[in-house]
Amino acid sequence: MSSARPFRAIGLILARALAIFLLIPYVYALAALIGGLIPVNAGWAPPADGITIHVETNGIHTGIVMPVRSPVFDWSRIAPAADLSVPHLNTPDWSQARPATILRAVTGSDRTLMHVDHGAAPTVGPDVKAIVLTPDQYRRLVAFILDRFALTPDGRAVPIRGYGPADIFYAARGHYDAIDNCNEWTGAALRHAGVRVGAWTPISAAVMLSIG
Repeated sequence: MSSARPFRAIGLILARALAIFLLIPYVYALAALIGGLIPVNAGWAPPADGITIHVETNGIHTGIVMPVRSPVFDWSRIAPAADLSVPHLNTPDWSQARPATILRAVTGSDRTLMHVDHGAAPTVGPDVKAIVLTPDQYRRLVAFILDRFALTPDGRAVPIRGYGPADIFYAARGHYDAIDNCNEWTGAALRHAGVRVGAWTPISAAVMLSIG
């Protein structure tokens, strides 16, 4: 009878470890929502006139949509539509993501990329919010994003294959992990520009619910 005790102890330890492991995503999501509820730039108000950008989400990722050309900056100098001629991967959805890729997204890497889509301005709706910036705020946003590109000496982005015919990846600088991921990057960019947004936004809901 006594020989069964070690097995019971091991089983109890494993059960507790499994319970803690299963709780991690819920704790992470709760912390992210709390981070989104803590406002940065709380006194921000959109100007009556300025440069309109959009923040959009597909339910998992968020992205910032900006005009190709504005009085402040011309993105076609950095990431021209001609770069779309680079052969694409033809992998349009997450179902084709490898487990190793997902693991790296959680544990982190210094091998980062900038993902750029080319298309028309989106329509405002539940998954798309419009934000009007002053020229100075937009200038700060541009500076934040430019600083993340790994540019060539002549100031051009380095194109890498995209998922499909309307998007492209570019070599980038920085680090990503579960704490500092693509959604937190969106939040950090908006905070740098001066927009009211959550203090920590690692999930898309934290971004979208905290804007404005």
